[in-house]
Amino acid sequence: VLFLAYFAMQVVYARRKYKISPPETTGHPEFERTFRAQANCSEYFPIFISLLWVAGIFFHQGVTAACGLLYLYTRLKYFQGYTEAAQGRLAPLYASAWVLWLLLGLALTGLLEHFL
Repeated sequence: VLFLAYFAMQVVYARRKYKISPPETTGHPEFERTFRAQANCSEYFPIFISLLWVAGIFFHQGVTAACGLLYLYTRLKYFQGYTEAAQGRLAPLYASAWVLWLLLGLALTGLLEHFL
């Protein structure tokens, strides 16, 4: 939640810096990148939380927590990279997707082990 609040505040600061009032979502390219980075991170958060929760309950809390921290780090790098340049988002995006796939695998492994 702190990450989402940080990302939202960066949008607020960009709105002030480039004088873009809500509900506008277009304007200066730096604002648009900041806005999109925040929106993208928010869109993936429910998937992340769901996988983290299931993997933590049915697989292993320690491994899941480490994956969760890694995911948050990659999303922070994604946000920072995207706000600087659109190409800066790609490597962290792939890394965060890899962590989500890993969490999915852990969750499925835990569920299969539990129910079979």
